[in-house]
Amino acid sequence: MNPKPPDVDVASYHESLSNWGRFGDQEALGTLALVTPQKRREAAALVASGRAVGCARALDTLTSPDNPRPVLHHMIGTASEGYGGDWFGMAPHGYAVSHIDALCHIFHDGKVFGGHAAERITAHGAQVLAIDALRDGIVTRGVLLDIPRLHGVPYLEPGMPILPEDLEAAEARLGVRVETGDLLLVRTGRWAAREALGAWDPHECLAGLHASCLPWLHERGVAALGCDGVSDVVPSQVRDFRLPIHSVAIVAMGLHLLDNLDLEALGGACEQEGRAAFLLTVAPLVLRGGTASPVNPIAVF
Repeated sequence: MNPKPPDVDVASYHESLSNWGRFGDQEALGTLALVTPQKRREAAALVASGRAVGCARALDTLTSPDNPRPVLHHMIGTASEGYGGDWFGMAPHGYAVSHIDALCHIFHDGKVFGGHAAERITAHGAQVLAIDALRDGIVTRGVLLDIPRLHGVPYLEPGMPILPEDLEAAEARLGVRVETGDLLLVRTGRWAAREALGAWDPHECLAGLHASCLPWLHERGVAALGCDGVSDVVPSQVRDFRLPIHSVAIVAMGLHLLDNLDLEALGGACEQEGRAAFLLTVAPLVLRGGTASPVNPIAVF
């Protein structure tokens, strides 16, 4: 489907795409600072049918090749105790839980976003850029670019890279343009692939964005990026960086990433509604010092 991806110098992107110092006292928001009150009002005005679609995977308590650290769910209240009660434990990072990464999650050359020393991410939690900075949530225009539907297939083959021209062709298909302050969602069809092919180890191969998409994301002013994979294509097909989207987006750009979303129902809803833009809300847990939070983004048409 795609030509050979270009050879890019990812290390140079840490300089050319840097947003260090750009957001002032809103540094912990990173590019979410681009979501203005006016942007939220415009997003709310998109609601017409009132149709709501959740974008999270069910929390998986079973071990599998793509879920080596399953969610722990214990009942601490049942009929015996006279009430229903639960205890949950999870490691949100990885390839299974739908989650949002805080800007303290990824290091490059001993630094996190804004130039803070990686040593400020301690055994007692992150002292800077933690997930509780998003306590007011994210409310903005969401845009879904559905790459499998663009190519007329149910899913992308694991390991297939998405290039900037794919993103622009997907925009043209439903007549939308990604703009400053949007939360961009990219569907690869990962969960349709899993249903068809069975579970596999995503450390070995996973469809996603090629590093050449990074300047495009920066130019468009994307406020946050979500995917049904981890945004990065695996293998990365570039030198020296295993997850270049994670490295440059989080550390240089201050772009929060939402990983392992379930975009199957949303893709269908966009087809039925005939549009790829909608009101999108994301409400991370307020975990002081946390590097991530499980989330269930909600799209409203």
